[in-house]
Amino acid sequence: MASTYPIVDIHTHIYPPTYLTLLRSRKTVPYLLDLPDQAAAPRLIILPSDDDASIPPESRGRPIDASYSSISEKLSFMDMHNIHTSVISLANPWLDFLSPEEGAMWARIINLELEILCTQNENRLYAFATLPLSASPPSIVEEINRLEELPHIKGIILGTSGLGSGLDDPELNPIWTALEKTQTLIFLHPHYGLPSDVYGPRAGDYGHVLPLALGFPMESTIAFTRMWLSGVFDRYPRLKILIAHAGGTIPFLTGRIESCVQHERHIPAREHGARGPKRDLRTVLRENVWLDAVVYSESSVKAAVELVGSERVLFGTDHPFFPPLDERGEEWSSVRTNVVAVAGDGARNMIMGWNAVKLLDLEVAPR
Repeated sequence: MASTYPIVDIHTHIYPPTYLTLLRSRKTVPYLLDLPDQAAAPRLIILPSDDDASIPPESRGRPIDASYSSISEKLSFMDMHNIHTSVISLANPWLDFLSPEEGAMWARIINLELEILCTQNENRLYAFATLPLSASPPSIVEEINRLEELPHIKGIILGTSGLGSGLDDPELNPIWTALEKTQTLIFLHPHYGLPSDVYGPRAGDYGHVLPLALGFPMESTIAFTRMWLSGVFDRYPRLKILIAHAGGTIPFLTGRIESCVQHERHIPAREHGARGPKRDLRTVLRENVWLDAVVYSESSVKAAVELVGSERVLFGTDHPFFPPLDERGEEWSSVRTNVVAVAGDGARNMIMGWNAVKLLDLEVAPR
């Protein structure tokens, strides 16, 4: 996968050591379950459905091996796939589950830890910070402003629940104000999925396939659409947002969303009969939104490019998730699939790295 252009991975996660310490201290979801066999990887109990005493401990949740927390393994993965620079972010469930006081404290600790890790790996690593969304809006704004002191922090990762009521919650206005003022990029990432009953009584037979393959993309789609419908992008026209997994289903459903708005009597008409927010959906997508290319499909990448423009689609791997099941040490098939998907687009060099360099003002490590 040698290249003459920079390869930048903007969707790559880590659980830093202090975060694992936090999870180990807990007994309710989310928590880290150490197994009696000390050679076995601990299990992250991240979803309520994982916390089932009828399931053997070694089968609950997800195994968390060194690839989730080790910077040396992250760098080895990057070397294997010829990735010059990565923008790491805390993987879900972030800090949403903490008390207001704990959330603010742990956000400071983890964001400083991310900055130190990046400093120790200059030009190879940058990071998206995490926010203490269980804290008060003033505390969250304080942390956003503090991030300006951390030069390797290039944005924040944000779940879809916001302060607990979704991203159309008016209580988020001070946070949007601070993010717009500081021009801090929002990396919108799913976690909560859809209500488990939508997957049916046999969902457990399919593991995490339904919530990950379908629930995550729909969660992001709904969260962003609620932002747009509530006028967030009218009030904050300079807000910048990068949506994970190529925007969920937004590239496919944009026309349907627009049509439903225009035919919805509950949404009052504005001048000339138009309905909905002042800035139409396609304008917002072309001026405020970037999409990653973590979709494993050439047709999906093309849909993302057609929607927002080739200069607004960025390569990612979702490391350390989706590892090889039986080919450890080899190139990851999930990464290879994403690279092949991007290769079919004429703007490959931009998507694989130059777009991220421009958007995030990165100094890329030479290879």
